[in-house]
Order: sequence, then structure tokens, then C-alpha cells
Amino acid sequence: MEKFDRKIKILMVDDDEHICQLLALYLQRDGFDAEFCHDGDTALNKLSVNTYDAVILDVMMPGPDGFEVLSELRKFSNVPVIMLSARGEPTDRISGLNRGADDYITKPFEPQELIARIRAVLRRFKQTEEDKKIVTLFNLTVNLNDFTVMLNGEKVEMPPKEIELLYMLTKTPMHVFTRDELLKYIWGQSYSGDSRTVDVHIKRVREKLGDNPHWRLTTVWGVGYKIEVF
Repeated sequence: MEKFDRKIKILMVDDDEHICQLLALYLQRDGFDAEFCHDGDTALNKLSVNTYDAVILDVMMPGPDGFEVLSELRKFSNVPVIMLSARGEPTDRISGLNRGADDYITKPFEPQELIARIRAVLRRFKQTEEDKKIVTLFNLTVNLNDFTVMLNGEKVEMPPKEIELLYMLTKTPMHVFTRDELLKYIWGQSYSGDSRTVDVHIKRVREKLGDNPHWRLTTVWGVGYKIEVF
């Protein structure tokens, strides 16, 4: 069984509380951190303010259904999504996959099969991210292959460290990185400078990106920085 370098956070969205509680037990037993909610509006709220490694999304539920939630989610996140449905018609599967789902499983199902599929999509997602090293968030694209930043189709000139910093933040929107974490990731363990280095680079990145209607590079006072989406 594949080991991850940190605890994997899963969001389950299903209006059947029994299914959520059962799956939470199985996921926690396998070392995952599991959260759940029961309607589309709550799901979108959670997804807009928290970072998850994967989402288990039921199709039929109160408020926006699973397809609608997925369509909204794909406007700001490429987090892996596994759709759940009591309906196994090919049209439903095609609709889910066309909207950006990574897998589709019909009810009833074995919890261990779902966990195996979660691990599979996480492996694929990790490999894809490592291979392409490109992240797009609305009108912003950060490419570590050729160290370019594109905003509204125009190239933004930045030195490599600023690009690496922006890539790290943009790759996981809504996740708060401490200054020490960013120093470790971008400058390495042996760097002898202090956290003010991060502050200076963040200031320069903000000046170059300006104001945006969909996202913002936000300071979380006393903690660090995050990319906030609206």
C-alpha cells in the first residue's frame, strides 16, 4: 500500500449521513483525515475556504447537485473528484467525466473499493502535477518548466524565486503557508536568511500582479500567506 508523506484530507459530500459516517470510519482507519457534509451549498463553501486532497461527491443531493458543484469547483481547483451515484447510466458517467470528474462509482459499493480508487486518483494526480509543473488559476498561469508567468494572456516578468513562490501558493489556493514553510520549500534548509526574505518577495509579486477579480494574494496576519479565491 502506498504511503503518503503527510495525512491526506478527504471531503465527502452525500446527503446520506449513514454513508458518510461509514466511509469516515473506513477512511480514518486507513490513515486519511475525513470530513463530510450533506448538501451542495455547504460543499461549495467548504471547498472555497479549505484545501482538500480529494473529494467524494454524490450526484443527487439538496441544493446544487453533484454535477453543478463539480462545474463550480473546476473554475478554481483541479482537486481530484470521485463521483458517487445510484444511477449507473452511461450518460451520467459521461456527464461527470466531461465536467472534470476523475472517477465515477455507482452505489452500492464496497468501501475498500472506493478507498482503492481514491489512492489511484491521488497517484495519478501527483504524477501529473510533477510531470507538467504548470498551474492555472482563472486568468493566471504559472509554469515551472520554462519559468514563465502569464496573466490575462500577457507575460509577467519575474525572477525564478518569485515564480517558485507564486507557483507554491497558486498550486493550493486557500491553503495558508507560514513564512518558515515557504523559506524551506523555496530557499532550502541551508538558507541562512530570515523570514523577511519571504515578505520582500511577496511584496514584489503583489506589485507585478495587481488587483484581480477572482483571486488575491492575502496576508494571514501572524501566520503567513495564501492565495484567496472569490
